[in-house]
Amino acid sequence: MQKINKKYIKTVVSQALREDLNPVGDITTKFIKNKNKIALAKIISKQSGIIAGIDFCKSAFLLLDKKTKFKKKIKDGSKVKKGKIIAIISSKIESILTAERTALNFLNHASGIATLTNQFVKRCNRKTKVCCTRKTTPNLRLLEKYAVKKGGGFNHRFNLSDEILIKDNHIKAEKNIKNLIKRSTKSKKVITVEIENIKQLKMIMGLKFKRILFDNMNLKTLRKCLKICKDKYETEYSGNVNLKNIRKISNTKVDRISIGSITHSTKAFDSSLDLKLSS
Repeated sequence: MQKINKKYIKTVVSQALREDLNPVGDITTKFIKNKNKIALAKIISKQSGIIAGIDFCKSAFLLLDKKTKFKKKIKDGSKVKKGKIIAIISSKIESILTAERTALNFLNHASGIATLTNQFVKRCNRKTKVCCTRKTTPNLRLLEKYAVKKGGGFNHRFNLSDEILIKDNHIKAEKNIKNLIKRSTKSKKVITVEIENIKQLKMIMGLKFKRILFDNMNLKTLRKCLKICKDKYETEYSGNVNLKNIRKISNTKVDRISIGSITHSTKAFDSSLDLKLSS
């Protein structure tokens, strides 16, 4: 995974602020008389879970007012309980109110991903890695994959340049799966081959590549496949994985389970901002 840095955070948060403020800014807050008065605000968790995205949240306030003081009370990857103070902000009332939604959107989205990832991780045996996929929000993949790691999960390839993943449509386009794999080995990239049945597995056994991805198999077939390729390849499962069935899939001793829903269907974490005016 690419690294999260200040430049990336500033870029994506700036884009989000522009989306919220163009063309004439926060027209509601403009009418508050004491909008330039310094106030305190607390960001409070309204549920238990794993926090991620605090620096994105912080950036929203600082981009509007460099004099903002943002104090983190916990770090990304930390477990929180309902009612926990996540951060305390000191800034102009106008800056706090204008940045509030953008800041919380980043925090709640990333924390939702981290929290759901952690729920999947807890249901797996220790040897099975929970991995995310490329089913991410356009332009927010880096944030989402970062949140997965903070929840205890692992990243699949970041993009199409990272690794070779030979899927069903590649096989249909090429027709000869063996030749495709053999040509792919010249790249020296990690190669994963997706298969859907035992017949396909037997066709590729013995070829040199790293990982086999078992797609949408029932557990009976999956166990048979794992027995055939035991210790010969790294193994992975994908397809309709949920919190109810992941334990059974993990108990087959597959090495990795990739889950699209931890990024594309995550419920946002619940937190809120509480403004406090000084007397």
